[in-house]
Amino acid sequence: MELSRRHLGKLAVATGTAAVVGTAIARSSDAAATWKATGTAVPALAGFDNQLKMFMQARGITAGQVAVTYKGRLVLARGYSTESTLAVQPTSLFRVASVSKTITGAAITKLVQDGKLSLSTPVTSILNITPATGLTRDSRWSSITMWRLLQHLGGFDRNVSGDPNFKDATISRTLGVPMELKHADVIKYMAGQKLDFAPGSKYAYSNFGYLLAGRVIEKVSGLSYANYVQQKLLTPLKIKRMALGWTIAKHTGETSYDSQYSGPTVLDGTGKTVAAPYGSFSMRTQDANGGWIASAPDLVRWAKMFDAPSTVLNSTSLGRIWAKPSTGLSADGSYYGLGWQIRPTTSGTGRNTWHTGSMPGTYSLLVRTSSGMSWAAVFNRRDDASGKSYGDIDAALWTAANGVKTWPTHDLFPQYFA
Repeated sequence: MELSRRHLGKLAVATGTAAVVGTAIARSSDAAATWKATGTAVPALAGFDNQLKMFMQARGITAGQVAVTYKGRLVLARGYSTESTLAVQPTSLFRVASVSKTITGAAITKLVQDGKLSLSTPVTSILNITPATGLTRDSRWSSITMWRLLQHLGGFDRNVSGDPNFKDATISRTLGVPMELKHADVIKYMAGQKLDFAPGSKYAYSNFGYLLAGRVIEKVSGLSYANYVQQKLLTPLKIKRMALGWTIAKHTGETSYDSQYSGPTVLDGTGKTVAAPYGSFSMRTQDANGGWIASAPDLVRWAKMFDAPSTVLNSTSLGRIWAKPSTGLSADGSYYGLGWQIRPTTSGTGRNTWHTGSMPGTYSLLVRTSSGMSWAAVFNRRDDASGKSYGDIDAALWTAANGVKTWPTHDLFPQYFA
């Protein structure tokens, strides 16, 4: 069956803003010649292998993964590398950046399902939003409900005032606090800034909004953000590999990250120049908006949870996640729900949902289609000297899916999730 390609629309990504002070990193001289693929090869799905190979080699990407499901079955899980020293497995871990928002949105929804929170509650009724001495909180903060926070209607517009999640040096100077920043530092800084628009009046993608949502999860649940997600969401799905990433150190099985850029460190006040993926932004403060690491199979396992009601999220909760916001619909009918980009099908009987992620050293894409397919792709860079768009992976994977003549009947989920 031919599938209509859905474009990404507004990119919903965590985007670092470190100054570019470095030079292009030369690609591996044998990148075009070296190609390693791990995981079970599936001849019927060779189009996915071919698309990933072309995409990665054209950009000098050294590590990538893809996972594909069909009708709830994991039919493909592959790791790829173009560097002789890398051995990327289907279970290798990658930073997934803003795909993390699907997790935070679900965590808030779970708290609502369990009767511990209301989406109509203002965030100021839950968290202490107090500005620094001498500054006054914008009175409109009191109308930032959880609905508005998660649907990016909260009043924060990074295109107007910048993204506070990447303004570490400014926040450090303004508050007189040392780097590496804590969540509380970012919140205190923003509490003293004027909102960019009246909450609920327009859509503007906000990483800071999801940073706040992470703190709501901690306050209401009494657990750390990571522990709540692990206990209430991931463990019931038998997802054991996912974790919050670290700024410098790597988890066992985590890949390395590449970028052509460098920037000043945010881990201290020295201003030392570092490779962009390793200290030009803080993974600690990115947790709820962009801090998770995962494999591609983990991501499609996670995505499967949204296919039908379960003990994790019931039908009412799924309805909340897909609900249309009061404003912010695009011309094609797409909108942002609770942690997902959503586009209803033209028939009105289904929806395609997705999220992208982008940080220095990371590009990720997670897609759920109305026709029973899902896929995830993750890479260890988002920029290179070629200047080619990393968003092109969207069209590449739709091309691969359109080329499948007969979908396999096997299921690899038991192999990766015992």
